[in-house]
Amino acid sequence: MFQPAAQPPAAPAIRTAERRAEVAWFSALCNEDMEFLGVPDGPRRSSFAHCAGLVRAADTLGYQNILLPSGWVPGQDALTFAAALAPQTAQINQLVALRMGEVWPPMLARAIATVDHLSAGRLGLNIISSDLPGRQEPNEVRYERSSEIIRILQRLWTTDGPLEWEGKYYQFRLPDCEAAKPYQQNGGPLLYFGGISPLAQELCARHCDVFLMWPETEEQLAATMRRMSELAAGHGRQIDFGLRIHVIVRETEAAARAAADRLISRLDLAQGQAMKARSLDAKSAGVLRQDELRARLGPDLLLEPHVWSGIGLARSGCGSALVGDPDQIVAKLNRYLEMGFRAFILSGYPHREEAELFARHVLPRLPTCRLNELQGRRVPEPVTPLTTAQRR
Repeated sequence: MFQPAAQPPAAPAIRTAERRAEVAWFSALCNEDMEFLGVPDGPRRSSFAHCAGLVRAADTLGYQNILLPSGWVPGQDALTFAAALAPQTAQINQLVALRMGEVWPPMLARAIATVDHLSAGRLGLNIISSDLPGRQEPNEVRYERSSEIIRILQRLWTTDGPLEWEGKYYQFRLPDCEAAKPYQQNGGPLLYFGGISPLAQELCARHCDVFLMWPETEEQLAATMRRMSELAAGHGRQIDFGLRIHVIVRETEAAARAAADRLISRLDLAQGQAMKARSLDAKSAGVLRQDELRARLGPDLLLEPHVWSGIGLARSGCGSALVGDPDQIVAKLNRYLEMGFRAFILSGYPHREEAELFARHVLPRLPTCRLNELQGRRVPEPVTPLTTAQRR
């Protein structure tokens, strides 16, 4: 176990100076909700009813955002699902994971604008550049294409009149961009992005708004944040930082540790590896780095006090959880706030039960916000072709 310093590392230059964080939950659209890790159970399959129930619960519990993941597994398509849930929720934003290259960019921009209007601006986008289902390509191709798609989306969202695009991967001429105008203003929906490869980090620094990270030691996180802040500054920009992490909170530390042990008590390690391998990001640099870090830990799998890496035994992507009593969890999240994190994307197993526990014990004690509102994207009564703009 690594011991952090007495004081958390200093925050780098970030976009949101206010010491507040957007606290999000997670809807298990990709067939991963279960009571025991590695033991899929029928009632928690990723049906529309189950996943919709998670979103509605998070909305009622007061989370500001919810991540809708994307993958080639039985479950729900994230953008389609977000469209269906928009009228069923009152205040929560939906953070939709979109794999770049799956949809013709002008039509993708139009679909995003549609969902943005359905939700009255309660939409964010988690940009993904992993391999398309059934197709492997060099990293350079994937990130180059993703960069071009993001630039197309941003041009379509902000351009009045015609648009002619002559890129490496896409070429088109549109007579106007009205069909792609989103509800959100001043640049459209916020773009969240994660990745540790140089290509991934350059893409985020140049184009995106929130850089998402998986759990590592505080010093490792801080080093990446400093590097990303410098990269963004090189493009005349500032970005925010978000942490994707699981959580197990109980009234006592002993009860939380017991819950963590119970979660993996039926896990077959071979089956866990097979589950991880099915993910489209299983061989990504970020997942491999988490695996390498876990291999250096003791049998308690503690990365730092109250940061437990046992979930990574059977899950690709985020592999660690905050484990402790309410005071311990609040203290750790406050350290992350001091480091400059302005978004937390949380989850737990089972998803509904852990969302309720965190909302009861921790959420009311955190200074929270919605980043798209702080940054002027979601404004009252925007003028768009689908609201009050003059029809043509």
